[in-house]
Amino acid sequence: MKIDNSLKIQKRFREIVPGGCHTYAKGDDQYPEFMPIYIARGEGCHVWDIDGNEYIEYGMGLRTVTLGHAFAPIVKAAHRQMLLGNNYVRPARIELDCAEEFLTLIDGADMVKFCKDGSDATSGAVKLARAFTGRDMVAVCGDQPFFSVDDWFIGSTPMSAGIPESTKKLTVKFHFNDIKSVKDLFARFPGQIACVILEAEKYDPPEGNFLHELKRIAHENGAVFILDEMITGFRWHLGGAQKKYGIVPDLAAFGKALGNGFAISALAGKRDIMELGGLGHDKERVFLMSTTHGAENHALAAALATMKFYKEHPVIETLYGQGRKLAEGVNRASGELGLREHVSIIGPDCCSVYTTRDQDKKPSEPFRTLFLQETMKRGLLMPSSIVSYSHSDKDIEQTVEKISEALVVYKKALNEGIEKFLIGDPVKPVFRKYNV
Repeated sequence: MKIDNSLKIQKRFREIVPGGCHTYAKGDDQYPEFMPIYIARGEGCHVWDIDGNEYIEYGMGLRTVTLGHAFAPIVKAAHRQMLLGNNYVRPARIELDCAEEFLTLIDGADMVKFCKDGSDATSGAVKLARAFTGRDMVAVCGDQPFFSVDDWFIGSTPMSAGIPESTKKLTVKFHFNDIKSVKDLFARFPGQIACVILEAEKYDPPEGNFLHELKRIAHENGAVFILDEMITGFRWHLGGAQKKYGIVPDLAAFGKALGNGFAISALAGKRDIMELGGLGHDKERVFLMSTTHGAENHALAAALATMKFYKEHPVIETLYGQGRKLAEGVNRASGELGLREHVSIIGPDCCSVYTTRDQDKKPSEPFRTLFLQETMKRGLLMPSSIVSYSHSDKDIEQTVEKISEALVVYKKALNEGIEKFLIGDPVKPVFRKYNV
């Protein structure tokens, strides 16, 4: 691996960009210390860094790129629209076209508003819920790592500097698949919780009737039921995880895969709640997601092309199928080395993650760093095990081979001590109170 060019610009990045990147999950503290790479281009599931190294990627733009990098039908649609202009002083027809197409896919959603990222949409949902109920508190699923960059959520994390204490107290947590924890919250804060918000599934599926019971209890207590479909939307099912599990939320936030990497997200839901952000009522007005770039025409064109491609091709089936092949191959290789309880792929095949455990079989940041170090050396960029429509059988086979080689080093580190094999400091959690 040659990384001379990347090393040269790393210092400059840190000098002029706080954290050295614009998204924490892409930061230097998330990758091996002496292996900073900066991407020059991508095609399909392959990316090339500025030193010319090629990688098979399994992060896919933090799960935004489900079809593939520089995916021709999407890029061409966005380009055609750009040639007509991309932002005007009044709405463009394509805003209506995209809204109508989106609503044909999402059961129970009467209205939709587009924005640029997931935080816009989830925070818009929370604001609507607060306005609709006249309450301030928000109940989030405490087992799921991220919902928004805004104060109502970040205040509940260890990285809460700059958030008023009064705001922090307004967010409370329940546990996934634990309906008692939900009931306990409503009992502790009667008449105070505006909404519950969660992903329909993360690593483990909802057990029994959990989602439906959660919705019932929320409604019984006058709260709004919100699903965060940022990750699950356009991966679990074309109609979202809500379609897969047969539940209709009051509000739902979509994004990431909606535009195959283009900046677009969506808040959709019931008319009586959504209309609070509109003009057809005589109640207090809600300032709902009024963003200058919220309806950039080329992003809407990308979303339309993405939805069209999904309808015409077996995208969801491919995500599940290729994800299953990857999991089976990696888990087989890990098992052959006696490492199945240390390194394995878990979670839904369409959106899986891998484990990296130490000698005591506990999650380990040093061993995660070692795994990243050894797979990057072998041409894999693998912060997770996310597949796309562009991951071919050949890509999967090569990946399993390279991971098998990396696992030999991993096993030696377990037996002989990781300090003999790991170069530099280990990666760190994004959500931590201090940098050290």
